[in-house]
Amino acid sequence: MDVSLWFWALFLLFIAGVLALDLGVFNRTPHTVTLKEAALWSGAWVSLSLLFNLGLYFYAGSEPALQFLTGYLVEKSLAVDNIFVFVLIFTAFTVPGVYQHRVLFWGIIGALVLRGALILSGSYLVEHFHWVLYIFGAFLLFTGIKLFRDRHGHDEDMSESLAARLLRRVMPVTDEYRGHRFMLRDAGRWVATPLFLVMSVVIVTDIVFAVDSIPAIFAISQDPFIVFTSNVFAVLGLRSMYFLLADVIQRFYFLRHGLSVILVFIGAKMLLLDLYKIPIAASLGVIVAIFAVAIAASLRRSRRLALLEAFQTETLVGQRHPLADARRAPTGLPIEGE
Repeated sequence: MDVSLWFWALFLLFIAGVLALDLGVFNRTPHTVTLKEAALWSGAWVSLSLLFNLGLYFYAGSEPALQFLTGYLVEKSLAVDNIFVFVLIFTAFTVPGVYQHRVLFWGIIGALVLRGALILSGSYLVEHFHWVLYIFGAFLLFTGIKLFRDRHGHDEDMSESLAARLLRRVMPVTDEYRGHRFMLRDAGRWVATPLFLVMSVVIVTDIVFAVDSIPAIFAISQDPFIVFTSNVFAVLGLRSMYFLLADVIQRFYFLRHGLSVILVFIGAKMLLLDLYKIPIAASLGVIVAIFAVAIAASLRRSRRLALLEAFQTETLVGQRHPLADARRAPTGLPIEGE
C-alpha cells in the first residue's frame, strides 16, 4: 500500500493528540483505575481501532483493511500474555494502585518507540532478504511449541530480573517510592525511584514479547504501515485491558495454550508462504476460533473448580452438596454403585 509521509505524519499526530488527552486531561491526577473506567477506555480504544480499519477500507480497499484487522487481533491476543507478566511486576515491586496507570502509560510509550525501530528494521530485511520470513516462521514455530510445553507459565521474581539488576548497577535507586516521580535529585545527584525501575522492566518485558508478535504480524502483511498501525492500536489498548483483566486473568488457564497454537499456526503459515498462501480471511477465522475455544475452555474450567471448591467447603461443615442429592434415584435411595 502506497502511503505518503504526510499520511504517516497525520497518524502519528493523531496518536500523540489522543495520548495527550489521556494523560493531560482524563488522567492528570494520579488515581486508582476503576473497573468501569478500564471498561470505558477499552471500549474507546477498540472503537478507534475499528474506525481506523473502516477508514483504511474506504481509502485502500478490502485487502489492506483485512490485513490490519487480522494483525490487530493477532497482536491483541498475544498481548494477553503481557498482562500475566505485568501482574507479576506490580506484585513483586508492590506498586501502589494509584501509580500503576502512570507506569504503564510511559512504559508502553517507550516500548512503542522501540517497536517502531524493530518494525522498520524488519520491513527492510523482509523487503531485501525474502528468506528472512523463513527464519521468522521457524522462530515462531519454536516459540509456540515452547510456550505450550511451559505449564508453569511466568513464575520468576520480576524484582530480580536481569533488567532490574542491570539498572541497579548503572544508577542508584531509592529504597522507597517518592510519590509519582521517576527521578529526583538527592545529595546533589540524580537518582531513580522504584517507579522508574518498574517502568524500565515494563519496557524491556514488552520488547521481549515484541520479538514474538512483530514477526507474527509480518506473516499477515509485509506493509510497514499496516504492521506499525496494528501494533500501535493493540499496544495502546493494553493499559486499559490490564486494569480490566488483572484480577481475573488467572482464571483464563488455557489462554497460554491458545496463544501457543496461534504462534504455531502463524509460523507454519510463514514456512509455507511460497508453497501455499493461506488467505487472510481464513487466517483471521482460524485465529478467532482458537482464541474463542481457549476462552470457553478456561471459563468452563473455572466454573468446575468453583463448584468443586463449594462442594469441599460444604462437606467440611457437614452439609450435603446439592449435587449429592441430584445423584440419587427418584425414590431417594442411593444409585447403584454408591
